[in-house]
Amino acid sequence: MSALSRRNSILPVPIKNIERELICPICKELFTHPLILPCQHSVCHKCVRELLLLNHDDSFDAGSECSLPGSPGPRSRVPSPSMERLDRLARSATLQRRSFGRRGSVSSPGWRRGSVTPRVTTFPCPGCQHDVDLGERGMSMLFRNFTLESIVERYRQAARAAVAIMCNMCKPPPQEATKSCMDCKASYCNECFKFHHPWGTPKAQHEYVGPTMNFRPKVLMCPEHEMEKVNMYCEVCRRPVCHLCKLGGSHANHKVTTMSSAYKILKEKLSKAIHFLISKEDQVKTQISHLEVLIHQTEENGQVAERRANEHFERLFETLLERKSEMLRSIEESRTRRLEQLRGQVDEYQGMLENSGLVGYAQEVLKETDQSCFVQTAKQLHTRITRSTESLRTFHPAADSSFDEFALDTSREETLLKELCFGGVPEPPIIDLSRSRVYNEGLLCWQLAEDALATDHQVLEYRRLGAEPDEEGGSRWLLTDRVYGSSAVVCDLEADSLYAFRVRCCRNSLFSPYSAEVTFHTPPAPAFGFLFNDKCGFSSERLVLNKRRDSVECVAGMTFLLGADRVQTGSYISLDYIISDTGISQGRHYWAFRVEPHSYLVKVGVASDSKLLEWFHNPRDTSSPRYDHDSGHDSGSEDTCYELSQPFTLLTVGMGKVFIPKASSVVGDRVLPMPQRIGVCLDYEAGRVYFYDADTMRCLYERQVDCSGTMYPAFGLMGSGRVHLEEFITAKRLSYM
Repeated sequence: MSALSRRNSILPVPIKNIERELICPICKELFTHPLILPCQHSVCHKCVRELLLLNHDDSFDAGSECSLPGSPGPRSRVPSPSMERLDRLARSATLQRRSFGRRGSVSSPGWRRGSVTPRVTTFPCPGCQHDVDLGERGMSMLFRNFTLESIVERYRQAARAAVAIMCNMCKPPPQEATKSCMDCKASYCNECFKFHHPWGTPKAQHEYVGPTMNFRPKVLMCPEHEMEKVNMYCEVCRRPVCHLCKLGGSHANHKVTTMSSAYKILKEKLSKAIHFLISKEDQVKTQISHLEVLIHQTEENGQVAERRANEHFERLFETLLERKSEMLRSIEESRTRRLEQLRGQVDEYQGMLENSGLVGYAQEVLKETDQSCFVQTAKQLHTRITRSTESLRTFHPAADSSFDEFALDTSREETLLKELCFGGVPEPPIIDLSRSRVYNEGLLCWQLAEDALATDHQVLEYRRLGAEPDEEGGSRWLLTDRVYGSSAVVCDLEADSLYAFRVRCCRNSLFSPYSAEVTFHTPPAPAFGFLFNDKCGFSSERLVLNKRRDSVECVAGMTFLLGADRVQTGSYISLDYIISDTGISQGRHYWAFRVEPHSYLVKVGVASDSKLLEWFHNPRDTSSPRYDHDSGHDSGSEDTCYELSQPFTLLTVGMGKVFIPKASSVVGDRVLPMPQRIGVCLDYEAGRVYFYDADTMRCLYERQVDCSGTMYPAFGLMGSGRVHLEEFITAKRLSYM
């Protein structure tokens, strides 16, 4: 006996400890007739069946039962699942759909059906969450996991312990079974076995074993060729196959090996893996102890952190209450003082009203004719009346009723409280404008602070400015899924719209503040995908393409120098043209590119296929429109004649400038600074082409163009220069050929 065998025999794992491996991931119960999915995970046959019934009312025919030997035949014999079980399965399917909908910048299909018939199905495996395609034959292509089924049966027997298996043929009361027939798939006591398997009959040759509830077949049959036994193993598909599958079936070109060889290799690998796990038992126990210590420390530290946070907030509350009492007391004292002053003034004026008899008394004094007596009385009376008159002429309230000096500005404190956070809160990311691009899809890139620690994930939010306001009066922010890198792609952006973006990161469930908002203007049309065409009119002597064909460079060589002699005859050296490998025959499309600032002369625009052959037919003819003639004056007539004769509608860019054609209706300066990125939009139906500053989406120039044939993005270069296509343009997501 080998050391491994001795080790396994010394330390067997109790069968009651493996229950977790025997639970179906869908119904959360012990496996019943488990099926092996193509991803090697197992699922109950009844769970797959019931999940399909939840989505379709169509019944399964008998063909879907061929992978289930010993299972009930007609559907009428299969008891309908309980409502509780169906509800649990529905919740499980819903959770799987939600988990798949959250994956990636690219949506997963979730739970879907590959056909209108229940036999063709595609669904996510509950174990690995990968899509499983059952093919045209559906469940009939799945093997039954007899090994797992036997282990489940042994587990059931171990769990029942003293519970005996009863005879299936005895009349009540049944006797305890002593044998089980693998052919009849029933258990018998001694008397019933002799009665149903009489000596000298074919039934006497049946295979019988001890009492069991697991009636597995003698051999494993091929699900594709139902009369053939599996005797080989496909290493590509990782499943048993028969010889017909290898000769002319779906595994004809696959690498297969004998079943004995596969058995030996897999058993050796599994034994080594088990031996490794057993040898690491002490290490695992140590790690478990360490994890338990960490759990205890986490609970204690969490309680301490919670207690400290409560203490900080209680101190803040106490400070706020103290300041509140002091400031309210100041307001109350001022209010009391002012009320006293105003009420005193009211009493004074009230006294004037009450002393209205003073006027009458003064009038009676005026009737006195004796001068000495009048003077004696009127002097004091005049003083009193004068005082009252002056009080009426200069009325001033004794106190100000306004409390403006008690106005309280708490905006700064509110901002500080809103930004109140723990010391471990991460710093907000910074959106990288140089790497971010927005078309009908947006690529947003950001970076963290240089001294920032690693974060768990980031969340990107965006909204369309100018959209219908929500309940709070602003356009609603939309969230992407969790991002575990430094960039994210936002899909389905509306054309010719302004979008705002912001991002924040999370570490240990603590979110950072939002980054500064950045805005991008989407192009007026969807992105048009193409690469440079290295065949049609391409001059390999003077133009150099990179391997990806998204960048072209004009280089000066011997041919260029020899062609310079034509200058003496009054003709310029020709431009070298290159077009895209994809044409436009309908719709409205947009593309963008970058012209290197050092470029001498670059023409950008569109080309018509109806004149391309004529254009490149005789390139050495100096009378061809391939050569640009100039009379030397600035009338602009040369531009008009040149544009009418050539198949290209182009805008001239060079030496850091953009030159608007003379014949255009542009008012103002015709020489503009060259943008960092230039965008071109072609409206095929309207027959117009537009040139944009791709960063600000400001239209630089537009003109009519003949779209009678297929139109191609076109570029012409002369002298030193280089053009780079944008990443979203070279992706070639769509085809417009």
